[in-house]
Amino acid sequence: MIEAIGLSKVYDDLKLGPRVALDRLSFRADPGEVFGLLGPNGAGKTTALRILGTLLKPTSGVARINGFDCETQPELVRHQIGYISASTAMYDRMTAWELVEYFGRLHQLDRELLRERMETLFERLAMNEIRDVLGGKMSTGMKQKVAIARAMVHDPPVLIFDEATNGLDVLVARSLLDTVLGLRDQGKCVIFSSHIMREVERLCCRIVVLHRGRILAEGSLDELHAEYEYDDFEDVFLDLIQREEQRLAEDEHSHNAPLEPLA
Repeated sequence: MIEAIGLSKVYDDLKLGPRVALDRLSFRADPGEVFGLLGPNGAGKTTALRILGTLLKPTSGVARINGFDCETQPELVRHQIGYISASTAMYDRMTAWELVEYFGRLHQLDRELLRERMETLFERLAMNEIRDVLGGKMSTGMKQKVAIARAMVHDPPVLIFDEATNGLDVLVARSLLDTVLGLRDQGKCVIFSSHIMREVERLCCRIVVLHRGRILAEGSLDELHAEYEYDDFEDVFLDLIQREEQRLAEDEHSHNAPLEPLA
């Protein structure tokens, strides 16, 4: 289970002053569901996911993974999660098998159990043909498969996918989405961030739409379709963003308007 309670993150910019990346974000994702975190570039998605992944500390608020606090209990949280992004680094001189094994050892898995899990993962993700390929010679799709395997090798109850299909070809992306559905069916709690609406429609049970660090809407696909009266979720998403941009522009114009002269 994932809990975010009033999460805020403010960055100090020497030229522009404080920049709010997250503004009191709150949501909950449960086991057996894929929870979508959506928004345009700069909405705060990756900031939120990095806080959940213990890579960033919030300015205020609380994030918990299965009851463990992401800020005060990071080591315990890391055993609960697998984190997959579009920019996962590889060790160029390690093979796919060696790299996944290395991460399994970091999680202190028994050697026999680790081998069993690796055999299962390499079969499920169609990775046996790249067992001995070095990281420096892997394609983008190969690297992403290895990233998924190393995130799943310790069988975590919570998986975080941050724009994980970016740069993948159609076949590899489809395989990844099938993997996410399989994780959901196993009772895992999955949080999925993407800018591709078709992926969202296929996978997500519930969705939060972010804009400039704030929640614009939250609900199931059916609830959001009904509320905003669009059949296509992409239209729902665009309408939400455009309305908010217009509201912000009007607020800024009103704030900057010259004062009326006194009579």
